[in-house]
Amino acid sequence: MRSYGVDSIRNVVLLSHCGAGKTSLSEAMLFTSGAISRLGRVDEGTTTSDYDPDEIKRKISINLSLLPGEWKDSKVNIIDVPGYADFLGGAISGIRVADGAVVVVCAASGVEVGTELMWKQLEARDLPRLIFINKMDRENADFSKVVEQVQKKFGRHCVPVQLPIGAHASFEGVVDLVSMKAYKKDSRDELEIPAAVAGQARSLHDKMVESVVELDDDLTNRYLEGQEVTVDDIRRVLVQGVKAGSIVPILAGSALQNTAVWCLLDAVCQYLPSPKEAGAVETVNATTQPETVGPAEGGPLAALVFMTSADPYVGKVTHFRVYFGAISSNSQVWNAARGQMERVGQLLMFRGKTQESVAKVTAGDIGSVGKLAVTVSGDTLCAKERPLKLPAIKFPEPVYSVALHPKTKTDVDKLGTVLPRLVEEDPTILVRKDSDTGETVLQGMGDTHVDVTAERMQRKFGVGVDLKTPKVPYKETITAMVKAEYKHKKQTGGHGQYGHVLIEVEPLPRGTGFEFAERVVGGAVPRNYIPAVEKGVMEAKQEGVLARYPLVDMKVTLYDGSAHAVDSSEMSFKIAAAQALKKALSQGHTVLLEPIVRLRVIVPEAFTGDIMSDLNTKRGRVMGMTQEYGSQVIEAQVPLAEVLRYAVDLRAITQGRGGYTMEFSHYDEVPAYQSEKIIAERAAEKEKA
Repeated sequence: MRSYGVDSIRNVVLLSHCGAGKTSLSEAMLFTSGAISRLGRVDEGTTTSDYDPDEIKRKISINLSLLPGEWKDSKVNIIDVPGYADFLGGAISGIRVADGAVVVVCAASGVEVGTELMWKQLEARDLPRLIFINKMDRENADFSKVVEQVQKKFGRHCVPVQLPIGAHASFEGVVDLVSMKAYKKDSRDELEIPAAVAGQARSLHDKMVESVVELDDDLTNRYLEGQEVTVDDIRRVLVQGVKAGSIVPILAGSALQNTAVWCLLDAVCQYLPSPKEAGAVETVNATTQPETVGPAEGGPLAALVFMTSADPYVGKVTHFRVYFGAISSNSQVWNAARGQMERVGQLLMFRGKTQESVAKVTAGDIGSVGKLAVTVSGDTLCAKERPLKLPAIKFPEPVYSVALHPKTKTDVDKLGTVLPRLVEEDPTILVRKDSDTGETVLQGMGDTHVDVTAERMQRKFGVGVDLKTPKVPYKETITAMVKAEYKHKKQTGGHGQYGHVLIEVEPLPRGTGFEFAERVVGGAVPRNYIPAVEKGVMEAKQEGVLARYPLVDMKVTLYDGSAHAVDSSEMSFKIAAAQALKKALSQGHTVLLEPIVRLRVIVPEAFTGDIMSDLNTKRGRVMGMTQEYGSQVIEAQVPLAEVLRYAVDLRAITQGRGGYTMEFSHYDEVPAYQSEKIIAERAAEKEKA
């Protein structure tokens, strides 16, 4: 592939709801551009983009794929990203390094929840975009209905620039509403518009012209004066309008039939901006001051790492987009985020799983390199003498948790080295060790996400794990002050054992923790034995008497006791202290505490009532409601035990339109009816163990 200048590159991300045909469209674009010689199919697992075994098995995109091709005088870097909500991280990475987007909508299904979610991501970045209504060959395909949906959901500035000729079995081409010429199937020969759609084409053409002339004052005046608006005028203002975000052209076609895909490639190159047209980017320089730098090949180097992956042949692969300057093979670059030099080996350009060696990756282009030592997603590569740092990619917090239980001893040993590699590949995964339950917890974006991660662990690294619902880290405490006395006395041959303590146990405010104090007077308990008493209490607090959960929010005070001149020892006082605490707890003032989380649920207005009802069934307490960007934000406090699978529940209630964040708030007392159930389950669990 030849080298292209910064004004001849198009970095375009394909976005859609899962199943709208985005991967098939990327395949058709590659085939049409001559980048591949055979059209693959998702059903057969032969597409260039979805080559991962998990993608072939599930028939969905899981990973971001880079698919460079050439069209006319431009290089088009197609970025195919997952449409399934659980793999949102890939879509966010793709949007971050793209200069424009193609939103793919199914002509039969219309605007679906994934389309809406992706549109919000594009709005956040203010990215120029086109809409491609795919699957016009499908049964129930209805172009007019889908256009109406698009305009209702996303605005009247979404305007058709093409009209399909027929639908379903009779779909045979498109009308270009700008030039008012027809094209059949994948032919590029201009034809007259068929009589069957001529009236509709004229009506849509007039509406499009009205939308376009509004974007240019000079053109508006000419139009109102009855002067002719030429095809060149329309194209010129359309280009300006798309790049400014004031108009979104709607195109149509069929990826499977490869119909009108060349028209889409034309539109990508004509309407979507090059890196040069996308403009300057804000960076942070060596003095931590903001600095705006334009995309120039001769300028200072700044490249953003947007993805890392594991290749069976190359090993760890780092994928980056160069914003300014250039990176050469067999050179050195400075990692501004880590403050370390990285040795760059042979540069590569990937197309799906195939790769091509290149000598240099220049401004505006996307490249890859293997075996970087410290670099991860979000880092900036630059020149040490001119350090620049690009804004890192902001990924959503993972919300769905599972506990990992290795299947064999070998799996246990391997787990510690495998998990960091998974996190490195996928920034929307978090792994933590729960200090309260002792479990290794994997957090992801949803149940499918964690299932795929577990399958990947087995396939790539040979580590088998069972995924289980994480244990809830319950605690125990007391509700009233109690006193207890315990005398540990044992007489055997030689020295005996003697330790005698009197303690006072009192509740503390929630979140205070556990305290030990002493107010012994007169040396009743010798000073050298008090640390042993504290140690005994601290060890005993690890298991309460109700369900053997750790003790919190209480204070234990040693206030009296006695010692034996010969038989007393540190061990004796340690045992006495532990038994005294158990005795105090057994007096009936102990209760279970459960973690309460702060839930922030963001849903469309229509689902507010259903969410409130569901939170009530989960023992939730709504703290407030606000409006945010047209959605309802519900803030609530809910017991953790009730929302361990909330990602699944929320998706079912809102048809995938809802989102949420969750963070620990505090511990609170478990209701009596729940407490009995937890104690019984814990007893059965301990017996089984």
